Amino acid sequence: MTGATATPGLAFAGPSTRRGLRCCLPRPYVAAMHSVDPTTESMIRSVLAYAENRLRLDPVPLDKGPKDPAELEAALRGLLGPGPHNPDQVLGVYTSVMAPAVISADSPRFLGFIPAAPTKAALLFDMLISCASIQGISWLEAAGAISAENQVLRLIADAAGMPPAAGGCFVSGGSAGNLSALVVAREVAKRKAGSSGLGRRWRVAVSEDAHSSIVNALRICEMDSLLVPAPDHRLTGAGLRAAIGADGHPSSIAAVVATSGTTNAGIIDDLAGVAAVAREYRLWFHVDGAYGGAGLFAPSIRACYDGIEHADSFIVDPHKWLFAPFDCAALLYRDPSIAKSVHKQDASYLDVIHDTPGEWNPTDYAYHLTRRARGLPLWFSLAVYGVTAYTEAIETAIALARQAAVEIKARDHLELIREPELGVVLFRRRGWTSAQYTRWADQLLTDQVAFIPPSAWEGETVARFAFLHPQTPMELVREILDRMA
Repeated sequence: MTGATATPGLAFAGPSTRRGLRCCLPRPYVAAMHSVDPTTESMIRSVLAYAENRLRLDPVPLDKGPKDPAELEAALRGLLGPGPHNPDQVLGVYTSVMAPAVISADSPRFLGFIPAAPTKAALLFDMLISCASIQGISWLEAAGAISAENQVLRLIADAAGMPPAAGGCFVSGGSAGNLSALVVAREVAKRKAGSSGLGRRWRVAVSEDAHSSIVNALRICEMDSLLVPAPDHRLTGAGLRAAIGADGHPSSIAAVVATSGTTNAGIIDDLAGVAAVAREYRLWFHVDGAYGGAGLFAPSIRACYDGIEHADSFIVDPHKWLFAPFDCAALLYRDPSIAKSVHKQDASYLDVIHDTPGEWNPTDYAYHLTRRARGLPLWFSLAVYGVTAYTEAIETAIALARQAAVEIKARDHLELIREPELGVVLFRRRGWTSAQYTRWADQLLTDQVAFIPPSAWEGETVARFAFLHPQTPMELVREILDRMA
């Protein structure tokens, strides 16, 4: 069996090798399979060699980051045109020009935004998933992959204390998860209101610290926000009840969004209090745990998540604090049948995927249709390393944040803004201007010490550690702080 070539000059995987089954086939069958053409063979070897070298990096270097746009344009000029190029030439452009212009988010020196720290097992399996070209929308096409993804979703749901019927799917990220959940919340509110809700502009109660994707999702869904005051940047049940009580049109509120780990400060909202008010007013209760939801697996802070078990929908991004590759977000519903009634796509060519007994079609639980089996790398990594290793890695980041807070308080010229709850530490350098923070951060990146861009807190430029990688050393933290003297 040869690798099929459907179009002259294009090499495609053959009908068996594309599923990555060569290692599992009987020997006579394997022996009958011919090699691909020499150019493709060479390309496979080169790309796999690069991937192997990248996977062997320990630790991963930070790399330099942005380059002059003109330099990048010149390096890429002419590569996309009518004729082919030698694969090694193209790969060479990537390795010498493009890759060094990308800051490695999986480096233990990447301490800005919310970083990533995918395990080697997860990265390797992500390559396998890509090679297999799994269309992960339906049980008909990908029952094996979906059953494994559902194992992981069940693990997360159990950690959150959600009921046995809870379920959902993996989507591309927190933004996609929040949008999909809020679409369901809106439709549930419309159904409850019936004809009395026709033409109503629905609203969602949020705090000002809700993630920007929530604001964007509301705009897309043509909903407005009821901004709930949170003086300590923590949404509380008392604050929510007061805001609804003072509102002139509470019947237009469809949902409330709480956050289990704000992106900028790592704050966990009063989930139990918010859940109680949501039940009282029959509001859809959504919890955005894109970053901090992984803390459910850390015994030292598990009590901070009490109340999450009442969520109607909940998201967590494994590509953040559950050590999976980009792009991977787990979206869970308390009652997935409700989400299915909203998101299921009906078309003549899709009827067949809904005829399978015991079906679980990920396409039914979010706004997507086509999707890769993005939960499988996490499944493989969890199976290889065990959940206890994940717990220890998360606890390591929490401990690192607490140690960093102690180091900050020990320096008279620095000030800790608030005690860290998760892995985020906000602090200021007394007397510094915004420009000084920027110069400090730029020099750290230039010297390949760390990527730690400034943030803002209550209108003021401040510094911010975002600890996630369990191999970030305290010696690095001290060096970064010493450079603020």
